[in-house]
Amino acid sequence: MARSMWKGAISFGLVHIPVEMYPAVSDNGLDLNMLDRRDFAPIGFKRYNKNTGKEVSWDDIIKGYEYSDGEYVVLSDEDLRRANPEATQTIDILAFVNADQVPLLYYEQPYYLAPGKGGDKVYALLRETLREVGKIGIANVVIRVKQHLAALVCVGDTIVLNTLRYPDEIRPTDELKIPDEDSKAAQVTEKELQMAKALVEGMSEKWKPQQYHDTYREDIMALIKKKIAANQTKTITEPEPEEDKPAKNNVIDLVALLQASLGKKPAKAAANEDDDDDDPPPRKSRKPSDDDDDDAGDAPPPRARKAPARSTAHATAAKRTAATKSATKAAAKPAAKPAAKRATAAKSAAAKPAAEKAPARRRKAA
Repeated sequence: MARSMWKGAISFGLVHIPVEMYPAVSDNGLDLNMLDRRDFAPIGFKRYNKNTGKEVSWDDIIKGYEYSDGEYVVLSDEDLRRANPEATQTIDILAFVNADQVPLLYYEQPYYLAPGKGGDKVYALLRETLREVGKIGIANVVIRVKQHLAALVCVGDTIVLNTLRYPDEIRPTDELKIPDEDSKAAQVTEKELQMAKALVEGMSEKWKPQQYHDTYREDIMALIKKKIAANQTKTITEPEPEEDKPAKNNVIDLVALLQASLGKKPAKAAANEDDDDDDPPPRKSRKPSDDDDDDAGDAPPPRARKAPARSTAHATAAKRTAATKSATKAAAKPAAKPAAKRATAAKSAAAKPAAEKAPARRRKAA
């Protein structure tokens, strides 16, 4: 364990708990140095005096606050401590709240708190109290030259101090295009919700932090070893020209994506499954006549076939029938029956050639 970075005490009512603070996390990112691409020499930075241009060692560096242009107030570490000795040496618990009332967005940096000399019993008392009541302590603490809001959380047998962000440090989301629950674009169907819940349940497991690691860092280290083995340590890989990517369709079939995620074959028209009740009923096909059976191999499907236009023969027959009816009204009663018979015969004679010509016209249209 590293050397303690802070020593003080937790103030818990009239209880005084001596503690020491240690970093709880470490940064395992890649430590890459900056090089001069002309000769691959490392780039260095110097702390230098801006008046003389000469380099300054750490022992000669002090802190100061610029209160006007070029004018500073010198502040030593002792000055910073004396400004408020109690604040710089005390973790002052202000209140206890339920842990779920503090959004994760507020959590910033964790630190371990270990009991100082003679503080084992009171340390254990606070730890067990936090466990029993299921709450976290909200406190003030000064680390270096900044006062932090902090949360005291019981993690196993250790009390963890996690610094919190102040409300004015949280940026608002007003300018972000966040879909509202009632917006039409964000409406989800019950089917989509149920499938998403099934996907979450299928991926649920116990928290095992040991199984997670930085795979990207491992890939970079493998690439470094590969370049060393190939004697390409001084080879600069240039970026390849970017290819034009086809425009993506913004219409997303969530049902198909969820089905694919669940290991199911997505339906061809999953989006239409919920709209079956709204579709119009299918058109009934025309019952084929005896003449149509002879041309079934040449004719198009019933749905694609257009209704044949009214033939000239039908029109002629209709005209003849109308003329015959007019003549019947003008004639005497005894002659009515013969006239009607002649009209019926004329109508049959006209319809017969029309029916015979209809199949030929349909074949020609097909």
